[in-house]
Amino acid sequence: MAKLSNIEQTQLILARLMEGGQEDDDTCQELDRLTKLLSDDVKNESKEKSICDVIDDVCVDTILGYLDMRQAESVRGHAILAASAYLKAAGNEANEALRTFFFDRVNRGTYDDFIVAFCVAAAVFPIAPDMTADMFLSEGFLPSLDPLMRRRWKSRKVETACLEMLNAASMNAQCREAIQKYCTDWLEEVVDQDPNELPRAIHSADPDVHVSEGSIAMRRHSEAVQNLAAVILAKLRAVPSSAQQPAEGSENRVQQATTSIEDLSKMFGSMLLRDPENGKKHSVEGLAYATIQPAVKEEVAQNKELLKTLVKVLSDAPPKSPLTYGALSIFLNLTRYQPVQSEEEKKMNQLKAYANAAGKLAPANPLNDDEHVSGRCKRVFEAGIVPVLVTHSKRGSVASLNLIVSIISALSVTVGLRGQLAQQGAVNLVIAAFMAVPDSESQTKRTAAHALARILISTNPSLVFGGTRARPQNSAIRPLVSILTSDPAAETRDLLPTFEALMALTNLASTDDDTRTTIIRTAWPEIEEQLLSSNHMVSKAATELVCNLVQSVECVALYAGDSPQAANRLHILLALADAEDEGTRSAAGGALASLTGYEDIVTGIIKRKRGAEVILGLCGEENEDLRLRGAFVVYNIVACEGEVGKISRKEIRDNNGVEVLKECAKTSRKPEVVEVTIQALKVLVEQD
Repeated sequence: MAKLSNIEQTQLILARLMEGGQEDDDTCQELDRLTKLLSDDVKNESKEKSICDVIDDVCVDTILGYLDMRQAESVRGHAILAASAYLKAAGNEANEALRTFFFDRVNRGTYDDFIVAFCVAAAVFPIAPDMTADMFLSEGFLPSLDPLMRRRWKSRKVETACLEMLNAASMNAQCREAIQKYCTDWLEEVVDQDPNELPRAIHSADPDVHVSEGSIAMRRHSEAVQNLAAVILAKLRAVPSSAQQPAEGSENRVQQATTSIEDLSKMFGSMLLRDPENGKKHSVEGLAYATIQPAVKEEVAQNKELLKTLVKVLSDAPPKSPLTYGALSIFLNLTRYQPVQSEEEKKMNQLKAYANAAGKLAPANPLNDDEHVSGRCKRVFEAGIVPVLVTHSKRGSVASLNLIVSIISALSVTVGLRGQLAQQGAVNLVIAAFMAVPDSESQTKRTAAHALARILISTNPSLVFGGTRARPQNSAIRPLVSILTSDPAAETRDLLPTFEALMALTNLASTDDDTRTTIIRTAWPEIEEQLLSSNHMVSKAATELVCNLVQSVECVALYAGDSPQAANRLHILLALADAEDEGTRSAAGGALASLTGYEDIVTGIIKRKRGAEVILGLCGEENEDLRLRGAFVVYNIVACEGEVGKISRKEIRDNNGVEVLKECAKTSRKPEVVEVTIQALKVLVEQD
């Protein structure tokens, strides 16, 4: 083969494929060689002649023939790669060849030709949607399917191939509208029919008549065909087209009975419970669409047996497969919270509603409220989803990882589940996902980081990262730091991720100096920015983080010294100790209690206008914990030695410090507050 030119190799491969009769593995190898030659042909800009020139209608017929549903699954998989490479290499010529192939087969009108034509359309639709949709929407094609599907003598393979084609086409909005217009009636008939009804009727009329179970039999549609038709209807119901919207003034007219999305979901669930092995492909796909609807979500979530079956299906599903993606989509639908809308967004939605005929917003479905979603999340968790998600996250595609991260994020909203999520490996999952997902998937990275923040807020870090666990605690810092700043892609600023990331970092900073040092080196500018946030909750969380970070010498160095930056940081911390929010004052007081153990920082406080006044203000707080912090800071200041101590004591006295401390001691009930206050008074009165 190596001595032959690309064109000669192509001719030889096509000859072997036309001949047929090979083992499936050999056929796959030939198709792979053809795919490579076609791909290389696209890249080779210096070629004199394209190999596509030798691929005529017969060759196209051969390649596309391997997409027939009667071929082995492995052969079909390799054939779609070859067909995709040909469509890319031959361009418009390939599009025309495909169109000719499809309509030639359809016009012949034999069962075999219908099967091949429909299988090809179904397989090619995902890789060339625009071209296939144009072919699918050709005048007269869809109406011609009605008599075919309503024939008295039915071919299950024709029905299946036709429905597979419609299923693929229903991903396209225009095709959905056309299917809704021309195919809904007979799709409804397929779904509603009892597979055993006609054989029973024939048998009751003539018991000697045997109704064949073969591919062509005078019987109703098979259960598998019904299930596939139900999937298509679910897509039409879940994503309504303009054709489904009621005409003006038609609300009071008697409407034709249709199979509801709830009925379809029950059908999928029953099929999955009755025969999970054979029914899972189409049942899972149907439920992935049906569970977009709130009523279906609630019904599925209430069915414990069905939830466990879906978890088992996901557990057994191969990675990067449509079945995996479908099962993950179901769990995402069940656990998804509604986005929080700002007042501005609510007003915009109201204006859009007024622009429509209705003039008002439809009321929110109560089954989508946070209480119902939280209940569904608990039931999904109890079904054992997390270990399965952990396994799939290690070998899944980026698309699957996006869904997995979103599900874990939704589960982490429920505070009571966070400890168990950590125990079952969710922390490692979201950290690994953050690292593995490309930077282009910024929203997935933020979702993973936010889920990590929620879990670490409610979990002791030593239980998650300690012992013999392979992942170090510091690996959580980078994801958390990434959401300290707002999402640049968001239209409105959401401060919740920032707030929860600060709380999680505060929890980590309570553990050891190595973690504190890493946080300071990684995120100090972002932390300083959040100290000045206009949102008092964010500002408080940032101050609490600083309160833990000042236990590190590296953080103390940022506040010590004569530099303008250090003086400004101290000024901000003093201002926070005088903030309106009590929690912020408490955290700032705790930070000052640690920092005033260093002489340079005492000097900086005393030099600062109102520095002593702010510190003494903490001693006059009603909250005794705040008083303790204030008294401790005063003690550190007045107990300084040398010239700094003299200046500090004078400054405290000049700001009525003796009276403030006496009052603090009188009104305090906690012995530790009284003890520190008395010590500070002794030093203040006895020295100098």
